[in-house]
Formats: sequence, structure tokens, C-alpha cells
Amino acid sequence: MGRRPVRGSTSPRQRRSCIKGTNYPDPRRRIGNANRYDRGVGLDDDTVISVRGLTKSYGSFQALRGVDFELRRGHVLALLGPNGAGKTTTVEILEGFRRRDGGEVSVLGADPSHRDRALRAKVGIVLQECAVDPYLTVTEAITQRSVLYPHPRPAGEVIDLVGLDAKRDARVKTLSGGQQRRLDLGLALIGDPELIFLDEPTTGFDPTARRESWDLVKGLCAEGRTVVLTTHYMDEAQALADQVAVIAAGKVVATGTPDTIGGRDRGKTTVRFVIPPGVSLGDLPLPSGICPTVRCGAVEFSLPDATALLHDLTGWSVVSGKPLAGLTVTRPSLEDVYLSLTGAEVDHP
Repeated sequence: MGRRPVRGSTSPRQRRSCIKGTNYPDPRRRIGNANRYDRGVGLDDDTVISVRGLTKSYGSFQALRGVDFELRRGHVLALLGPNGAGKTTTVEILEGFRRRDGGEVSVLGADPSHRDRALRAKVGIVLQECAVDPYLTVTEAITQRSVLYPHPRPAGEVIDLVGLDAKRDARVKTLSGGQQRRLDLGLALIGDPELIFLDEPTTGFDPTARRESWDLVKGLCAEGRTVVLTTHYMDEAQALADQVAVIAAGKVVATGTPDTIGGRDRGKTTVRFVIPPGVSLGDLPLPSGICPTVRCGAVEFSLPDATALLHDLTGWSVVSGKPLAGLTVTRPSLEDVYLSLTGAEVDHP
């Protein structure tokens, strides 16, 4: 898992890393050495992370004010929140690199503040930069790291998994930025971790590379691994997360699935379409009580359940032969909910 760079409490977070894999892991392959695929020390179920009443202060500034959440095995948790909300501090406490002031934290059944060697062997952290000799080859770097773990994955398997097969004999210093991010992930995976921390994994990636990295994360979870993801990309959280926790001003203000968090599944439906030529608003089969907005010939309105109205509108369109151009039906996006939950009330040290 490598040694973590030393950082001051007020310095910016350095662990920015990206992953870019091309090979989807075999879902049938469980975590290596199947006898080690257990429920974690002291756990009676599949809870990998449990956080209760977590607090942390830096001087007079309260970074965390009673954070609570849980994460189950094989799931992806997306931690969302504005800069300064407490995400970094929370993750560093879970990783064992920062001590908490109060509360209870369990990671794979152990207290991460004890820095237990057995726990560290089960955790993979993707660092911002390759902490390896730049003159080593990719194979040498992965192999060198593997000796630190009791049950490492085969080096060749890891290299293939992160899409560096063509660069296995290339020296680290010759790798491109994207290739170094792949190596970062390979170094985190060589120990065959059960829990992986990914911090902003696709920042700066093009769309193709982002989708490849998403496939890799999904494959890791299909193997039974658990992922903690911090990201500012709402589409990434929507695509990957089984659970979302939104942190604002040091508190978890909402948890849930991407589709239900913050009552997203119960939000009003917005219907929008272009009024057909020669048709006035009064000609449309709209129920009373709706106050539509008309802009540049397009009508838009929101209501709790649009099923009956859509039936009437589309039926009218078919019978009259007047198409409803640009017809869209949307609910609040994850970004909409995130913005409403976080607002601008974020304290900064």
C-alpha cells in the first residue's frame, strides 16, 4: 500500500489520481485466495465501513461534526461535497492517516487509527503520484511492491488489468501522465485489497478514458471488492455508486442511492415540448391548475405525476397529426439534488 506523503493540515490534498483500464475483470474471480474472502474481523455481516458520530477539529475549526454512514461489501460509496466540506478529512481518517477527535470508526472490523498491518494489507489507496523509482520498468515496479503483501496478485495479471500490457518493459519515467495513473492503480491493486480508496479518479480524462475507468471499477466490485470514491462529477457518481453520502459543513446531510437521495425519486416531473405551428396553448389538453411557462415557442411545466397528462398529450398529438417536437420528461438530476442539499453554506478553515 505504500507510504503516504507527509502533508500539513492546511496544505491542499495531494492524492489526486486517475485510472484508465481496458480489461474488464472476470466477475467469477472473487478476491484472491478465496479463504481470505471473509466478513472482516469482528463483523457479523457484510459491513465494511461503519462510521458513527465522527468528529475532527483543527484548532477552532470543526471539520467534522458528527458524521455517520455505513458501506457494505462489494458496493461503491460516492462521497460528495463542496471543497472544505469534510470529505478529505473523513477519507484520511478511514485510511488511518489522520486521527479523529471523537466517534466510532470501523474499517473491515478494525479501528484504522491503530494502523494495524493486517488491515493495511487489505486496503488499496491510489496515490496522486507514482512513489517508485523512475528507472524501474513497469513490471519491476509492480513486482517490487508485491513483496510487501502476504498474498499479492500475480504482477502480470495486474499489469494486464490496468491496461499496461504494452508498457510492461517500459521505464516509469517514460510513461505518459495517463499511463502513470494506470500504474498508480496497479500499485494499489497488487496487494489484492478488499477495500479501495479512489480520490477524483477521472479528473482530466477524455470521455473514452472515463468510461474505461468506470468499467474497471465495476469489474473490481464484481470481484467482491468495495470502493470509496470521491468525485465532483455527478454523472460519475450516478454511473458507479450504489450509495451516495453528501457532506456539507462537516455533516452528512443526506445518504441514499443515486436515484433516491434527497427525495429525488419523489421530485416533480418536468415536461417540455415545442408548441406545434398553428396551435395555441388553449388548444392543448392541459388540466386546470397547471401554470406552464412558454419561452420561444416551447412550453414547460412541472407536476408530481405526469403519467395521465402524457397519455392525453401524446394521444392528442397522434389524433391531430401535430407532433410535439422536442418532447422531454425529466426528474431532478443528481446534480440538482446535490446543489439543493449543499447550497453555499460551507465553512472553510
